[in-house]
Amino acid sequence: MQPVLARSPRLALYLAACLAVGGLLSAAIAGRSGLSVARTAAVVLPLALVFGFVCLSSWYVCRATPLRTSPTAMVAGNIAGSTLFAGALWLALGRAFAWAAARIPGLAGVDRLFSSDAPLLFAVGALVYLLSLAAHYVVLGVDEAQATEQRALEVQLMAREAELKALRAQIEPHFLFNSLNSISALTTADPAGARRMCSLLGEFLRASLKFGARERIPLADELALVQAFFDIERVRFGSRLCFEQAAEDGVRECLVPPLLLQPLAENAVNHGVAERLEGGTVRLHAARAGDMLRIVMENAFDADRPREARRGVGLDNVRRRLATHYGGRATLGVNDEDGRFRVTISLPASREASPP
Repeated sequence: MQPVLARSPRLALYLAACLAVGGLLSAAIAGRSGLSVARTAAVVLPLALVFGFVCLSSWYVCRATPLRTSPTAMVAGNIAGSTLFAGALWLALGRAFAWAAARIPGLAGVDRLFSSDAPLLFAVGALVYLLSLAAHYVVLGVDEAQATEQRALEVQLMAREAELKALRAQIEPHFLFNSLNSISALTTADPAGARRMCSLLGEFLRASLKFGARERIPLADELALVQAFFDIERVRFGSRLCFEQAAEDGVRECLVPPLLLQPLAENAVNHGVAERLEGGTVRLHAARAGDMLRIVMENAFDADRPREARRGVGLDNVRRRLATHYGGRATLGVNDEDGRFRVTISLPASREASPP
């Protein structure tokens, strides 16, 4: 639908502009005709309103011949033809309005307004219509640019969502397979432990499904998932595995992507604690650093093992998720000195509500 006619406020503003242009034309034509401005306006103002609707038809001309996709000759022909027709229509309507107005008492003589200077009056109508064509081409160009930008944004969001789903899909089966293997090993050696691990695993999966459907969750919920993970792993490792976590005041409400820390926890267990006879302690600390949330997870590791073998694929997964969610505003740093493997995540400390 014609954009001006689609909304009443736009139409009212457009008609006011037509009346303003009609007032200026009344003053200009009155000076040339010798008639008063009031008598001239009695003809020109109604004519301006009617011709305003004629100019709105230029939107359909522009739609029929878009500048980017239509041949130049076709565009030029449509513009020239519609402009000439609009100029002739303006002149004909003006003469008709003037003739009708001259029959009203007190407006005698106004019929000569459009009986002389026909070329000039024709040019006025043609110019106004040509300006309308130009304005509608600009509006259509802006609309097309916005639509293209919107489509590009939708494609980007779809790609981002697909990547996030793929990354999440890598997390959950990996942990599930490891847990099932552990349960299988415990069924004969420690049946009670196997049952307890099944129970903890069920609770963990229910929580991960609940939070995994959301784009971001409070850090408190993410820390609870990490604690549940270590509770499961402690059944397998016993006293060899210790987990300590600490969060400063005010950071638990900050929002993070769900299951962000689980790959780090798995990395700490599988490439750290599991390879040490004496086991080890995994420590997690969360704090604010200005407008950023800083999360550090560290664990002891076997210093004799090659550096590449200590990192696993989880770190790359987390790094890609951070880049997808936050772009360059989030970072992941790794340090493995003095027998400690430390991963530091820095991301914006946002508390905005996240839709379920």
